[in-house]
Amino acid sequence: MSDARSVPLTDPVALRAFAHPLRMSLVALLRREGPLTATQAAERLGESVPGCSFHLRQLAKYGLVERVEGADARERPWRATALFTSWGTDSDDPEVRAAVDHLDAVVTRRYYDRAIDWLRTRDREPAAWRRVTGPGDTVLHVTLDEFTELQRRFDELVEPYLARQADPAARPEGARTVDILQFVLTLDTPEHPAP
Repeated sequence: MSDARSVPLTDPVALRAFAHPLRMSLVALLRREGPLTATQAAERLGESVPGCSFHLRQLAKYGLVERVEGADARERPWRATALFTSWGTDSDDPEVRAAVDHLDAVVTRRYYDRAIDWLRTRDREPAAWRRVTGPGDTVLHVTLDEFTELQRRFDELVEPYLARQADPAARPEGARTVDILQFVLTLDTPEHPAP
């Protein structure tokens, strides 16, 4: 991975290009496992090698993955360029807003599918892990400044664990991959505040 923490997507074409489930899976796989060839990625994802190769080249166009040196001249691995992909939701450009809405819908569906898959296998988890995982929600009444501070504090809490994403050797024995899904919703509008 390069030194960048996040690849920002601002162009509607790039946003729509990333909004492809296999492309998202490829980026996530490279972030989790490090450099892989298209063949290795295809094996892990249960996809075709030509399909993975095509989508990796598309991801490279938008700076999400890049080629790295392989063990020999024949091996051509890819790696993710950053730990995160980011995009804004506050553009004045209707084309960008439509592309962001599409990408957010794809991400939300992936979260949902991931949660449903997890629920199907939850019974195989040790009781200690079952106690600390699963759905939940917290409703708060906060100002924008308060919520911004809350988000900053959450980011600060998880920061020490992020290096483990790029460096499997930094993961302590017994470490599990934990996916904290975040979806922040407002339940009222400025015109119609909640009681």
